[in-house]
Amino acid sequence: MTGRTSSCGRVLVVDDDERFRAFVAATLRTAGFESIEAATGPEALACADAVPIDLILLDVQLPGISGYEVCRTLRDRFGESLPIVFVSGVRTDALDRVAGLLLGSDDYLVKPFAPDELVARVCALLRRRERARAPIGNGWGLTPREAEVLGLLASGLGQAEIASRLVISPKTVGTHIEHILRKTGARNRAQAVAFAHGAAIS
Repeated sequence: MTGRTSSCGRVLVVDDDERFRAFVAATLRTAGFESIEAATGPEALACADAVPIDLILLDVQLPGISGYEVCRTLRDRFGESLPIVFVSGVRTDALDRVAGLLLGSDDYLVKPFAPDELVARVCALLRRRERARAPIGNGWGLTPREAEVLGLLASGLGQAEIASRLVISPKTVGTHIEHILRKTGARNRAQAVAFAHGAAIS
């Protein structure tokens, strides 16, 4: 494991390619993140249990336990609050990316990618995570997913667009919106969005 103290967040880089891990870790450190490296699934799970992790970059094809299995285990342990990004240079088709998202990842990066793209995606996911946490701190009792839906509503997305962004059905989005209205006491979506802007989560 490698890393250094940083205020931007701690990212776990999981890949059996040592040179690729070093490249990603160096890119993240340059951008102000702390990086921790793991070469296998069991090592990644041990790291996630040992120290707080803000985001995981997870190779799909790992020796022994696959990235898919690691992702499922992480979701069981940490729920939806831990951003996970699949990375692959082999499974690059659209169906592979969709499968990764359906299995629980928040994003899917295809190798090779530019350092700027990596940093931008990491920052975007961490911003989304912070937005999701904000309403809970305001006492509304929203789940992370409900807070995420509210943040996307506040950014101007419609129900179908939110469903596409989160890879869930429009009906599920509607259910989340119903819960949001009930928990926030808002009479309608417009009022809920106003609450979101007031809480600075949009």
